[in-house]
Amino acid sequence: MLMPILQIHSEDMPAYAIVCGDPARAEKISRKLEQARELAFSREYRTFVGLYEGVQMAVVSHGVGSPGAAVCFEELIRAGVTTLIRVGTAGSYTADYPAGSVIVSTAAVRTDGLTRQLVPDGFPAVADLGVTQALIEATREHTSGAKATSAGKVGVGITVTLDAFFTGVEEIPHRKYKQAGALAAEMEIAALYIVSTLRGARAGAIVAIDGFADSDLAAEYDPHTNAVADAVEREIEAALRALAALARQDQA
Repeated sequence: MLMPILQIHSEDMPAYAIVCGDPARAEKISRKLEQARELAFSREYRTFVGLYEGVQMAVVSHGVGSPGAAVCFEELIRAGVTTLIRVGTAGSYTADYPAGSVIVSTAAVRTDGLTRQLVPDGFPAVADLGVTQALIEATREHTSGAKATSAGKVGVGITVTLDAFFTGVEEIPHRKYKQAGALAAEMEIAALYIVSTLRGARAGAIVAIDGFADSDLAAEYDPHTNAVADAVEREIEAALRALAALARQDQA
């Protein structure tokens, strides 16, 4: 069956997928797979499949923002994907996790508009426990061999999903989210968790910190530093290993 927006066929899709915003990042991740091949490039949605540690998996880009990303998640699940891990970037709320850190998202604050049209306001956007644990183990295992710097830290906690990237007349209440204990802000995780919950899939997310969302901490935004690039590399490796570990658990 052809998915009309992603332009992929369900018979080509494995049960495991890494999703990311940038089509170029999807291609980068695919180069870590064996026998990788591109299935489609439709709009912002670029799809690859291949093998990692003997596990068949997909890598798919979903673009920026919850509405478009949700389209990707919906069609992937309809095509037979049962486990999804988002690999992305986020702005930190705390100096404890500067640019170059990595955070595993356990749940997402739903400040986006998309999920409000799918579930009631009080319904939580929560990661799958097994996926989260696999990401934590894979991330810490990889980081333990790296230099113990503040930029190489691994955090685990709540993230915030926003629609706005740039500010307008209304103030984005970053300070409230920070005070409540959220660690970072990004734009798609809540959509991933809600869609996966509704459709019976399991999902988790890991983000590389590329700057500060909190205005008290914010410096000039530069997501292209070596520290950020290293964090992105670490999160990709962790997501691949976590997905492979989950597949082996499912087969056991």
